[in-house]
Amino acid sequence: MKTVVILDYGLGNLRSVQRGLERAGARTLITKDTADLARADGAVLPGVGAFSQGMEQLALLQQPLLDFVRDAPVLGICLGMQMLMEWSEEHGLHRGLGLVPGTVRQFPPTPGMKIPHMGWNTLHIEQDHPLFSGIPEQAYVYFVHSFYADTDSSHTVASTDYITRFASAIAHNNACGVQFHPEKSGSVGLAMLENFIGML
Repeated sequence: MKTVVILDYGLGNLRSVQRGLERAGARTLITKDTADLARADGAVLPGVGAFSQGMEQLALLQQPLLDFVRDAPVLGICLGMQMLMEWSEEHGLHRGLGLVPGTVRQFPPTPGMKIPHMGWNTLHIEQDHPLFSGIPEQAYVYFVHSFYADTDSSHTVASTDYITRFASAIAHNNACGVQFHPEKSGSVGLAMLENFIGML
């Protein structure tokens, strides 16, 4: 059984992510201990909240995570996905982990469109990636976010339409991320978590 570390840096719905991964067949550990990270087969970076606060609170884990992802897969979820990017424009310009090229941008105010983007929406699968093995085109997943990842097509695994077409799943080398919440996305989300475990 593969061990997946869920990084606890003070932001994120850790228990629901843990339950989802355990249902998908992983041994899990919620931790902020770098020694636990070093022993894991894979890591999940969850997160809910502001980008700058997330990066600040992740500070002690940043370099261990950057070392870990050279050799093992990391999955970012929601804010965790955004933190994989180079930059975010949320409340000023802030540097991210730099694992996936691009910038996190705010949805522009648009008449008749609510921000945050909240609820179920569809995925357009843009390229083959093991995280999406067996996931059908236009599968429904659950979103809650006001900012989105702006990256190029080579790093966009799936996209979604809301105000603009944005990257709803990204990947570069061992780093991958999803803007939606797989742990809240029913059988589709469970299949993705199983796929992530299969990548380890």
